[in-house]
Amino acid sequence: MWASFGGVSDVASVPVETQLEAYRPELTGYCYRMLGSAFEAEDAVQDTFVRAWRNFDRFEGRSALRTWLYRIATNVCLNMTASAQRRVRPMDLGPAGSGTATHPGEPRPEQIWLGPVPDDRVLPSAGDPAEVVAGRESVRLAFVAALQHLPPKQRAVLILREVLAWSAQEVAELLDTSVASVNSALQRARATIASADTGAEARRPLDEEQQALLARYVRAFEAYDLTALTALLHEDATLSMPPVPLWLRGPDDITAWMTGTGSGCRGSRLVPVAANGMPAFGQYRRDPDSGHVPWSLIVLGLSGGRITSLNHFLDTDRLFPLFGLPARLEEGAGQPEQAGQVA
Repeated sequence: MWASFGGVSDVASVPVETQLEAYRPELTGYCYRMLGSAFEAEDAVQDTFVRAWRNFDRFEGRSALRTWLYRIATNVCLNMTASAQRRVRPMDLGPAGSGTATHPGEPRPEQIWLGPVPDDRVLPSAGDPAEVVAGRESVRLAFVAALQHLPPKQRAVLILREVLAWSAQEVAELLDTSVASVNSALQRARATIASADTGAEARRPLDEEQQALLARYVRAFEAYDLTALTALLHEDATLSMPPVPLWLRGPDDITAWMTGTGSGCRGSRLVPVAANGMPAFGQYRRDPDSGHVPWSLIVLGLSGGRITSLNHFLDTDRLFPLFGLPARLEEGAGQPEQAGQVA
């Protein structure tokens, strides 16, 4: 999927740091799928590079540099998952709530939540269209959430075999196990993933229908036209707001929430970004004094010409800088981009 160097002898004149950096996006994508957190993924990749740099003089090109780095990254991720709680979405914690709820519940610790990741941190900017789409599918929130249900080694096997298209022999060598064990783990992992709802479509670029749907969503949300917004929702659409546990299902409850407790979002503005192979927006709520301030990062699921999920991530202190979003929008300032241009 990504261009890569071969053995060290092929690139002896290239500085070690440059060789390692060429692998950052794909390794970040791999670690994100393993860990479910963009921040933990970046930490894991940095740890991988530090270990590789320290041991580079002992790397003699017996295997491709890419394979060696994936071995290190896999061990780093397995060590991190050994003591970590599985990352979840609000839907994993209990049944849907009521749109008339007066409080979404107390925020839960960040460490339990599956988080979003910017496309440009984990996906190639160009390449074979089929591979680009496959890459986007494999970082969708629902798919990464399903991966978290797998034991860590099964997770690694599934990603390496199904997402990165490694052979069973290559995976067995990387994990120091047998081909039979790899095939058995893959079969169990496939069964688990098949039973999960991995939902929304991922296309690149967005087709005309999806572009028009997003444009209607932005107009309806910014105008707070809940009749128009409700018309865009799938009958089983969900709304979630990590780190609070409340989540809602269906247009009636979503509209009731936005009419009542969530009505503070009236007057918001949206700035388009791209997350998890899905369209996304930085949401800014009106500041009573002037302008607009960060409120949530919204990641939308789309399917069949409707919005299937509205994922509002409220940790804007960390997420807005990660996505390159401004700290506030001043009154009268134009949006950085038009919503219909989301890639």
